[in-house]
Amino acid sequence: MVWTSAYRDPFALPNPGTVTKDARLSRVQEDRTLAAMRHGSIPGARGRVRPLTLLGDPVLRAPCREVTAFGPELAALVEDLFATMYAARGVGLAANQVGEPLRVFVYDCPDDEDVRHVGHLVNPRLVTADGVVVRGPEGCLSLPGLEAGTERYDHAVVEGFTAAGEPVTVHGTGFFARCLQHECDHLAGRLYPDHLTGWRHRRLRRQASKAPWAHRP
Repeated sequence: MVWTSAYRDPFALPNPGTVTKDARLSRVQEDRTLAAMRHGSIPGARGRVRPLTLLGDPVLRAPCREVTAFGPELAALVEDLFATMYAARGVGLAANQVGEPLRVFVYDCPDDEDVRHVGHLVNPRLVTADGVVVRGPEGCLSLPGLEAGTERYDHAVVEGFTAAGEPVTVHGTGFFARCLQHECDHLAGRLYPDHLTGWRHRRLRRQASKAPWAHRP
């Protein structure tokens, strides 16, 4: 999942050639994040940035496999997912978005109260999605540059495991709940356009067909 028009990337800069106080602060924050990665204080420090799979790649449409081996390879995948997510300025990334059809995703996402949530889930299961249905702008790193008003519940609970095999339960509200539902969809072979109907769906299909990455080999 990616930042959208309603939830601005704190690292994003304004128009080229414009340097404002906010832009300088954003760049400082980004530099600190990258420095933290290099020093290992946030995930991704040991990971490598992988190419993203884009809309049209069959791996995005197949349900992902359960992880059965918890070990160094899984830990390395989680690190790669974090590194790739940060490089792409995302807030969530599933394993099949880097071509690995496994039930794993990572996130670094705020909720509507600007509380930051950072973590990963292996073999996640969406156990609760309830509350108010909110239609909000939603984007995806596998459909770069696009977004659409998508309905999601404003509360979600996901159960799963860490890369070390420890059970974990994650609660999300607001934008973070949207992120959790979005990433769980990825692992089931679903994308956010699947939730669209009518003119919203038609418009996104047109936009995707004209996107510069649409016919990439």
